[in-house]
Amino acid sequence: MSSKVETKAAPAAIGPYSQAIVSGNLVFTSGQIPINPETGLIEGDTVKQQTHRVCKNLEAVLTAAGAGLRSAVKTVCYLHDIADFAEFNQVYEQYFTGRPARSCVAVKDLPKGALVEIEVIAEKEQ
Repeated sequence: MSSKVETKAAPAAIGPYSQAIVSGNLVFTSGQIPINPETGLIEGDTVKQQTHRVCKNLEAVLTAAGAGLRSAVKTVCYLHDIADFAEFNQVYEQYFTGRPARSCVAVKDLPKGALVEIEVIAEKEQ
């Protein structure tokens, strides 16, 4: 049986989906973009600034689910411009120190004009 995760420490879903779902011992987050949960607005003008916000949002969702960034086993990362790959990695590696498996692709557009979006699969912490 699965359960929905909801926390005010991360932006509310902007569509018909949950911030995350817990199924068994796994947490599946929806993609997070750099929305500041207090203002509802995109935070940051650069990929570095936006990646920090995205990682903070993911950390809040995972914490609410009983997991954390260190328990991530897989991430999927979307960049608006693959030329931002190196700058994105500089921030990403500060948060995902456990080095989970990862896919990272460039996409034409992201919601609300974001430069980065990340989703995570993590194990619940025991």
